[in-house]
Amino acid sequence: MDEEYDVIVLGTGLTECILSGIMSVNGKKVLHMDRNPYYGGESSSITPLEELYKRFQLLEGPPESMGRGRDWNVDLIPKFLMANGQLVKMLLYTEVTRYLDFKVVEGSFVYKGGKIYKVPSTETEALASNLMGMFEKRRFRKFLVFVANFDENDPKTFEGVDPQTTSMRDVYRKFDLGQDVIDFTGHALALYRTDDYLDQPCLETINRIKLYSESLARYGKSPYLYPLYGLGELPQGFARLSAIYGGTYMLNKPVDDIIMENGKVVGVKSEGEVARCKQLICDPSYIPERVRKAGQVIRIICILSHPIKSTNDANSCQIIIPQNQVNRKSDIYVCMISYAHNVAAQGKYIAIASTTVETTDPEKEVEPALELLEPIDQKFVAISDLYEPIDDGCESQVSSLSQPWLLAACPGHLPDSPWALGSGCFQVFCSCSYDATTHFETTCNDIKDIYKRMAGTAFDFENMKRKQNDVFGEAEQ
Repeated sequence: MDEEYDVIVLGTGLTECILSGIMSVNGKKVLHMDRNPYYGGESSSITPLEELYKRFQLLEGPPESMGRGRDWNVDLIPKFLMANGQLVKMLLYTEVTRYLDFKVVEGSFVYKGGKIYKVPSTETEALASNLMGMFEKRRFRKFLVFVANFDENDPKTFEGVDPQTTSMRDVYRKFDLGQDVIDFTGHALALYRTDDYLDQPCLETINRIKLYSESLARYGKSPYLYPLYGLGELPQGFARLSAIYGGTYMLNKPVDDIIMENGKVVGVKSEGEVARCKQLICDPSYIPERVRKAGQVIRIICILSHPIKSTNDANSCQIIIPQNQVNRKSDIYVCMISYAHNVAAQGKYIAIASTTVETTDPEKEVEPALELLEPIDQKFVAISDLYEPIDDGCESQVSSLSQPWLLAACPGHLPDSPWALGSGCFQVFCSCSYDATTHFETTCNDIKDIYKRMAGTAFDFENMKRKQNDVFGEAEQ
């Protein structure tokens, strides 16, 4: 502990572990601490099953029908990886893929009028799908061809659309797409949680649909991947990367105090010892006085003894319930994985329903999803507060007010908060809580944003590449 570090990281959530890995690869001396005895923080996978029952205060423990407790790895935060998305890129560039095995998620489904339909993954499926009528299919196909050919650097592909000023609502109107198709496109392909995007410039939505299509093209069944043994493997993979490059890890290490001098972080105190540092990364639980609540997410973990109906007996799938279909402002998501991913006992399935809380009765809000899962063997209900930092960790009023990118990762960053006016906590960089989305793209945006604020330069995937000869072993073959 009694040493000087470039960066101290508090918490071993995925965001913190990826940043710790990147900083170590870039030659920084990193100390990584967690008050918990396990990796993953909020984004851990709980094993054995008895531990999950204890965590949710179900004192009777799991019945014998659940099989062996150690066969279970239950994610607290359900997410999949987009096959062509930013997290997969980070895994490939850092070669953390050598520590993990993935399976393709078998299908993506969308809810319409009380039933679920497969999101078409091929042109043949699209033509056979009951999601749309015949004429609608033709119009939708034209729209998809437009999106596939669209290149923001080539005005010939614009077809009268200005990517910076034309709203997405106007693009849908141009192709004469009906409300159901708009719901399906915006929420099951572009993966928006709300309809706010409709009146914003269309470029972001077009790029999101392209990402979905490119991810789908990688493996065919769906655009999503999931790691064997659960999402808790991801932070551990990046922690291992950091350790290979000299990062020091301490689990089960309480943090007594973050030490400041003249408004700037200089170290962390733990059990009477002080480790000094130039910069600090942490999750919101380590600096509760410097974050604000930005909402709540409800997640209900459901153990099933059967696949979900109407999914063709899939061992894994995602279901999106667009907000318009159930008179809400934000979508409801279901992620389902099973024994096929080494996260459950033989013949068992884990489905996790989640959404952004909008009322005083969150469980009722998730009912449309739970109805799709019946019968349910056991439910575990978690309602989590979403936190975001109230300052950007940078050193001056000018930097926080003149850089629009500071606002990108956590929606609602307030540059006019008192912290941004020079009274901030300099060089303390706090991550955002994990949102209700079923993929890691927003988490990766947060990682890139924190990196940019810490390093003063834009995030570049090239910075993540392992050096030709790893100093601490594992030299490239």
